[in-house]
Amino acid sequence: MNLFKIDGLANVSRTKSRRLLTVRFLVFALIIAFANNACAEDGYDLWLRYQPVETAWLSSYRHAVTQLVMNADSSTLKVAQSELRRGLSGLLHSKLIASKDPSKEITRDGALIVGTLQSLSTFRNAEIKADLSDEKLGDEGYVIRAIHINNHQAIMIAANNDVGVLYGVFHFLRLIQTWQSLNSLNIVSVPHVQLRMLNHWDNLDRHVERGYAGESIWDWHKLPDYVDPRYTDYARANASIGINATVLTNVNAKAIVLTPMYLEKVAAIANVLRPYGIHVFLTARFTAPMEIGELKTADPMDAEVQAWWRDKVEEIYRYIPDFGGFLVKANSEGQPGPQDYGRTQADGANLLAAPLKAHGGVVIWRAFVYSQEQPDDRAKQAYNEFVPLDGKFNDNVIVQVKNGAIDFQPREPFHPLFGAMPKTSLGMEFQITKEYLGFATHLVYLGSLYEETLSSDTYSRGAGSTVAKVIDGSLYGYKHTCMAGVSNIGSDRNWTGSHFDQANWYVFGRLAWNPSASSREIATEWVRMTFTNNHHFVKPVVDMMMASREAAVNYMTPLGLHHQMGKGHHYGPGPWVAGGPRADWTSVYYHRADEQGIGFDRASTGSNAVAQYAPPVAAQFENLQTTPEKFLLWFHHVPWNYQMKSGRPLWDELVYHYDDGVKAVIEMRRTWQSLSSYVDVQRYAQINDFLAIQQKEAQWWRDACIAYFQTFSNRPLPVGLAPPQHSLAYYESLQFPYAPGQ
Repeated sequence: MNLFKIDGLANVSRTKSRRLLTVRFLVFALIIAFANNACAEDGYDLWLRYQPVETAWLSSYRHAVTQLVMNADSSTLKVAQSELRRGLSGLLHSKLIASKDPSKEITRDGALIVGTLQSLSTFRNAEIKADLSDEKLGDEGYVIRAIHINNHQAIMIAANNDVGVLYGVFHFLRLIQTWQSLNSLNIVSVPHVQLRMLNHWDNLDRHVERGYAGESIWDWHKLPDYVDPRYTDYARANASIGINATVLTNVNAKAIVLTPMYLEKVAAIANVLRPYGIHVFLTARFTAPMEIGELKTADPMDAEVQAWWRDKVEEIYRYIPDFGGFLVKANSEGQPGPQDYGRTQADGANLLAAPLKAHGGVVIWRAFVYSQEQPDDRAKQAYNEFVPLDGKFNDNVIVQVKNGAIDFQPREPFHPLFGAMPKTSLGMEFQITKEYLGFATHLVYLGSLYEETLSSDTYSRGAGSTVAKVIDGSLYGYKHTCMAGVSNIGSDRNWTGSHFDQANWYVFGRLAWNPSASSREIATEWVRMTFTNNHHFVKPVVDMMMASREAAVNYMTPLGLHHQMGKGHHYGPGPWVAGGPRADWTSVYYHRADEQGIGFDRASTGSNAVAQYAPPVAAQFENLQTTPEKFLLWFHHVPWNYQMKSGRPLWDELVYHYDDGVKAVIEMRRTWQSLSSYVDVQRYAQINDFLAIQQKEAQWWRDACIAYFQTFSNRPLPVGLAPPQHSLAYYESLQFPYAPGQ
């Protein structure tokens, strides 16, 4: 067919014919361009894209979803029902025939029976013989089970409470999204951790500290009168991975957020999040009684201060009846705290915990404390400060501990506090935003970092005392459990600044639900839901993700090096950073390179930080020969000629690691470029461009660090490895005054 054949032109001049042809061609081209653009994806839908499943899968399982039996009599169940309709419409083009009464007879195969165990009591008692006892599911767990009702096939999603039903609905949709079999379903899923929380480092002016995805999503100026629909999409995404709490404001807190004007705004956000099972928390500035209460002190032992906090907590609960509590950063990096009044961290936490307890609220008290007045190894300070307080915190206090003792580095050994405070609930704090891992442009999947930490054995109660068992409370019987992640979410259309950074949000939520889960399996889920189920795409991309964090460690901080980034903004390499008001804000404090060797001696011959671990772990880290090489320079100052397990001297091994990091990124780019036919043009292009940036910056890290450390080793590069592209003076001269996230 001739697309450009035009009728009725017999009496029109050839020139006019050409003009009309041109116009019609342009219109046709615009239509095609518009259609192609409509098919492009910008990442806004995250892993909840609900694209149609493959025909073969659809023909096998179409019977599973034809009739919905569900009484959506609460806001949360209405959300669950809406999600089912949305998901099944997109995945299966299914239009559900709905029934509200579970006592009615099932009329066909493919019924989906959804609700709380109480609402489904008729089916439960008469038809379902399996044990669905309340104790097993708790408040948030759920069951997804294939059943038969009156000789018809059906699937039941059931829970004790509405929010458990919602979590079960998302799990069920995830099964279809990833093309899993729906035959013989028998799933029981219960969260291992009570509080699964995002910590937003968002300021009231919408600046996000260490944020690389635009402004804060919380538009405080327009609240409460305008509630952005994006807040609902935020809630959906979090509920889909089991996140049930969010701290809206930066730990470097402003007291004004506790004033009535802002509490009204917080309440508007809480109203959106509530149906999705998400509780709102706020950061509390310790000196708020002075700043907004006009008191002369914030001393936790002062009766007026205690009364002020009691009144403030009562006020907050009047605005937000399901308020979760406070997150507090005190006596760290210039923030005020109880030590300003000669009181302990426990005194400060208990001040806030007491009025919250009556409402079921908790205090999350950060253990990230270090002082420039303290001459001891910074890695030891949190342990030294908190272990003597074990058992002195109120039972509704959770001490929130970073995964490592320094500060979210590309690799750290697990924090020695884990396993050292059996009488105090400890929560995990991970960083999802990549402050030290290339911001938004580097592809670094953090699932392997989280899993490495959680699977580490503390030996605090013998072998098998993993960090995961500390966090989920099973090791010590903690009353409250928590896993928090510093959010990477912003106002960018794709939420996280880059498409692959969505995976770090996703894996955090899934591991918070079950800290013993496999980060590879979670990555596979995410790839299937976010891109495609095609195995020609899934396996190479998952392999790339699983190798990405090790690549970053190699080109940034290999063999246990840490804190080697640029000063202040933390962008790019800065192993030469020295001077300033604090030694522990410099790189030279941590690498301690000299003509003899490199590394921080934390063995008994140095700071003796190894003694903070349980004896089996301490003995391993104490010995240069038994310390895992990935932590070698964390615990030991090692001679340049020390023979590594590869047979190479330390200097050569260090250079090889830097080089391997760059090569791994080059291979990631090649892998991605080979997969262009499986991805929409828009997302493919951004990821491809970001990988080019990552390669350039990996090379920069490699070359700058090699150039600097070679001035101490005075050794040639290994044969066959290229020298740095520029001089050390060039790398040291680079300045980035407007790097994001400061």
